[in-house]
Amino acid sequence: MLRIIRRIFASIFLIGITLLFLDFTGIISSYFSWMAKVQFLPAVMSANLIVIAVLIVSTLILGRVYCSVICPMGIMQDVISHWSGRIKKNRFSYSNEKRILRVIVLCIFIVMILCGIGSAVALLAPYSAYGRIVTNIVQPGYIAINNMLADWAEANNSFAFYRTDLWIKSVSALAVSIVTLITIGLLAWRHGRTYCNTICPVGTVLGYVAKFSFLKPIIDTSKCVNCGLCSKNCKASCINVKEHTIDYSRCVSCFNCIDKCNKRAISYRHAPKQKASIETVNQEKRNFLSMLGIMATSAIASAQEKTVDGGLAPIIDKKVIKRETPIVPAGSQSLRNFYQKCTGCQLCVSKCPNGVLRPSSELTNLLQPVMSYERGFCRPECTRCSQVCPAGAITPITRVEKSSTKIGTAVWNKELCLPLAEGVECGNCARKCPVGAIRMIPSDANDSESIRMPMVDSERCIGCGACENLCPVRPISAIHVEGIEVHRFN
Repeated sequence: MLRIIRRIFASIFLIGITLLFLDFTGIISSYFSWMAKVQFLPAVMSANLIVIAVLIVSTLILGRVYCSVICPMGIMQDVISHWSGRIKKNRFSYSNEKRILRVIVLCIFIVMILCGIGSAVALLAPYSAYGRIVTNIVQPGYIAINNMLADWAEANNSFAFYRTDLWIKSVSALAVSIVTLITIGLLAWRHGRTYCNTICPVGTVLGYVAKFSFLKPIIDTSKCVNCGLCSKNCKASCINVKEHTIDYSRCVSCFNCIDKCNKRAISYRHAPKQKASIETVNQEKRNFLSMLGIMATSAIASAQEKTVDGGLAPIIDKKVIKRETPIVPAGSQSLRNFYQKCTGCQLCVSKCPNGVLRPSSELTNLLQPVMSYERGFCRPECTRCSQVCPAGAITPITRVEKSSTKIGTAVWNKELCLPLAEGVECGNCARKCPVGAIRMIPSDANDSESIRMPMVDSERCIGCGACENLCPVRPISAIHVEGIEVHRFN
């Protein structure tokens, strides 16, 4: 019964989080966005003490149920391991803990967080890794099916579906996602929870906490006949049948051992106190307190060539502009805050309806989102990314706040601008600016009839990118946006 209950809740979380990343309409976000905010690392990065406390307390009571019920990466491994088990049964065996490797990976992970290096967080965080897999590998297929249904609906005069752009947002993010899926998939297929118990920093932290859990799988030596079925079906490889012991730092409370034991020698209950030397007890306490200190420190640190369109000429795609200062979404407050807290899960990327957010390919902020305006611009009325970010990298803002938050400044290049370079009237940037920060003035101050050129009011501009996106000059727009280090209200 425990195993069935766990599977039901795990299925709800896996389906909910997967749909959260796949949905591009924004409808599902209102129902399932809380599932992203109860993930352990995003809660730590956003200093959400309530969620952290609930997860720690639940681990102290129930063991590592987070890893088998809430974490989507853990559940995905369980699914893969389940199908592998249908081919080859009783394939696991006990193995010693790779403690040194676990501690080294965790220490590197924490140092990277404290130093504000988001690349390590993005690569190692389980929730973020799963988000990238869904966003970069699964979502394109989901959108392709949606577009096929949209074509069918249109042919039948129905508006049940609508087409959306299908494009590769980042080759590097796609490559990392494929490598991650293959690596973790193979590990899960052959060895079960190897990733969770050797590499995953969240699993290591919760593993130390789980050692003190109130409820645990307990082996009754009077009933055990040493058949080994529990160990052979333990995907965490943490049951030592010979010594009748279970490594609770690796046990994920999947209850497979209880289900497989024919003699009912294993039960999920409170462990009786065992005799232990004072030094052993003190050492366990020191390890536990040290881990809590590391977690608290992390939470506090994280809180602080030109062609003109027209006629029958082919339209050339715009090139990505190399900006001196990156642009990050309104609600990020500053570049420093965004890059320190962002876990690279790419939920905001999958939700952006305007194609503005895409994963970065820069090593300093690899896989973390950046803004670029080749495919669209950041509409002042859209706040979707701030509504779904679980890590506090983008704080929730209203539409009014969004329309008055300055995230960058438009920069005009007179050498590329049509009126001066080609002698052609344009003014598209001025007409499309949603805040009226651009106006057309005579190019010759002494001749009011001279051809008009744009002038940017840098104080009024909010950096939405409408001018850059809608500029007809290609492949490089005659006007582009440069980000600013710290956002401010206009």
